[in-house]
Amino acid sequence: MKASDAVAKILADNNVLYGFELIGGMITHLVDSINLLGKTKLVSMHHEQGAAFAASAVSRVTHHKTLGLALATSGPGATNLITGIADCWLDSHPCIFLTGQVNTHELKGKRDIRQQGFQELDSVALVTSITKYAYQIKSADELVPCLRKAIQIAKEGRPGPVLLDIPMDIQRADIDEALLNNPMTPEPKVQRPSIAMSDLDFIINKLQNAKKPLLLIGGGAVNSSGFQKWLEQIELRGIPYVASLKGAEKIKASDLYLGMLGAYGTRAANHAVQNCDLLLVLGSRMDVRQTGAQPEDFARNAEIIQIDLQEGQLNNRVIADFSYQIELSEYFSRFSPLQIPVNNDWSVWTALLKEKFRVTFIDEYTTWNLSPFGLFTQLNKLTERVALDYILDVGNNQMWAAHTLRLNAQQAMHHSGGLGSMGFAIPAAIGACYAGKKPIIVITGDGGAQLNIQELDIIARDKLPILTIVMNNHSLGMVRGFQEMYFEGRNSSTYWNGYTSQFKKIGEAYRVESKTIISMQAFSSALESFLESPRPLLLEVSMSDARECRPRLEYGRAIDQQSPRHDG
Repeated sequence: MKASDAVAKILADNNVLYGFELIGGMITHLVDSINLLGKTKLVSMHHEQGAAFAASAVSRVTHHKTLGLALATSGPGATNLITGIADCWLDSHPCIFLTGQVNTHELKGKRDIRQQGFQELDSVALVTSITKYAYQIKSADELVPCLRKAIQIAKEGRPGPVLLDIPMDIQRADIDEALLNNPMTPEPKVQRPSIAMSDLDFIINKLQNAKKPLLLIGGGAVNSSGFQKWLEQIELRGIPYVASLKGAEKIKASDLYLGMLGAYGTRAANHAVQNCDLLLVLGSRMDVRQTGAQPEDFARNAEIIQIDLQEGQLNNRVIADFSYQIELSEYFSRFSPLQIPVNNDWSVWTALLKEKFRVTFIDEYTTWNLSPFGLFTQLNKLTERVALDYILDVGNNQMWAAHTLRLNAQQAMHHSGGLGSMGFAIPAAIGACYAGKKPIIVITGDGGAQLNIQELDIIARDKLPILTIVMNNHSLGMVRGFQEMYFEGRNSSTYWNGYTSQFKKIGEAYRVESKTIISMQAFSSALESFLESPRPLLLEVSMSDARECRPRLEYGRAIDQQSPRHDG
């Protein structure tokens, strides 16, 4: 059988249901075979970076049950994938990337030249540091076992991206169909770290005896099997919790959930961290946006217990009192919060935190024409019982949303977290919409939207139920805010005297129904229209006076000293 047909079959057999590509000469055999088999839906994008972000969203919205796939031709196609590959790597999402390559006889090999074949480039060398496995196929017989190996590696342990570089002549080669029936040679079993029963008992005892316990939930926790059931038991026990940016993606609103912590987090979450006496950290690396620039002052009154899969993440920026290397799925399966006897001191602690949240989770933008807090509060209200996902871009718009959005059990939000890549949201929404099979609301800014705005064409072409909200403050607002704080207001490269693109007209040019929003009433009306009839829709929210996040953490301050200073 043709080798590219075998690739299509293996992808289908491994539940790779959605792929994204920008066609090029060196992947034509792969694209043709996948489309002929018809088991993996291929979506043609307008940029390979968009294809990579869309593929990552498939893994994100399915809790890694379905692997995303992106394909690109050799040379510039492969280099355009790199940002999306890095995004998967840093946020630990499993994805398969397939790049085409020139014929094997056209490869430069060890010749002292830069290039032999047209668009030849060593894709494997470029991505080795941001993939779990990257390999250039050397012969047709290698293709099937290497693809199977790549899929296995992407999913096991800490998930992440893999890449295979497949020369053109190998794609079209004949291979023995029996290769598909050969069992995969199992990879040597990696001994996974476990946790002793005595250590579990120790953690239970620590929680039981704490007067002010708090959980910090990271992205490594929320994507682990068993998390949601475990969190329900935490609710029954009455232990309050906060989340990192990535942890907040899949946590529903609750009286015990104080929101995202850190530089742009809620005041209540930061207060809780700084005043708890025991902090249990689950799958969070506690980066500088969470802790502020003074990690030694983070959770200043608490003993810290940290649990993470990766040893290097333990005792890194923040030194824990007790640390355990273990897969969170094992921890959730072996440790039921219902084992913890109730401590009567907790009710006083949680009551104080709930009141802190009530008095500080307020609109701090009342002098602006349109308040970000007001916009996202209205989103919370109108979507309270609606199944949908939010896809966030990067910038002020992302932090406004992450601070204020409160999810229901049928919702999630998705961020480019570790990489923080502007241009993520619009293409990621396409992958999320296909794989999640529910409407999507994109939150982006006038800066981030421009980076992959061409993918609006795909939303319109495929009539996807995606609402794109462009929060247009006529500037690159987050960096402009830094410039105003630290560079005496010199705003080069972030502000052009009020100039901005006309996103309503751009949306219409891509045949997306588009509106300009200048009032809360108009915003509510447009949102209700989308919820009644989900469809391609773009809202350009005009908010030229919106130039900062409130609250925010200035460099050098502790996380409970956000600006503007607040007495609540």
